[in-house]
Amino acid sequence: MEQKVEQAYLYDFYGELLNAHQQKIYEDVIFHDLSLGEIAQEEGISRQAVHDVVRRCTKTLEGYEEKLHLLQKFLSIKECVAQIHALTGVPGDSQPEGVGPVQYPQVLQQIAELSSAILDQL
Repeated sequence: MEQKVEQAYLYDFYGELLNAHQQKIYEDVIFHDLSLGEIAQEEGISRQAVHDVVRRCTKTLEGYEEKLHLLQKFLSIKECVAQIHALTGVPGDSQPEGVGPVQYPQVLQQIAELSSAILDQL
């Protein structure tokens, strides 16, 4: 996964656990794409201080993920749901080749297995 996307996901899951100052700086870097210099000038601190805050926040958020695995579970469930959508032919998703009325019991079995996997993760 791309680093910025992963950082955004981590922040979405665990960002509330950071203090307000950390949240502001991290949001400016990750979501508003401001440079370290711009943030430093706005906050009245050095570029190095901004860099250190972002590095510490990233390490903290990754630590939460290592312990709680919420992002990992979310991405796994999201993948299972995408597979279920593909199997059922939900509009906007591609249906696997060869899936039709003849293979209906097999599709139902796959959906049952995917839904079981989702339930196991919850």
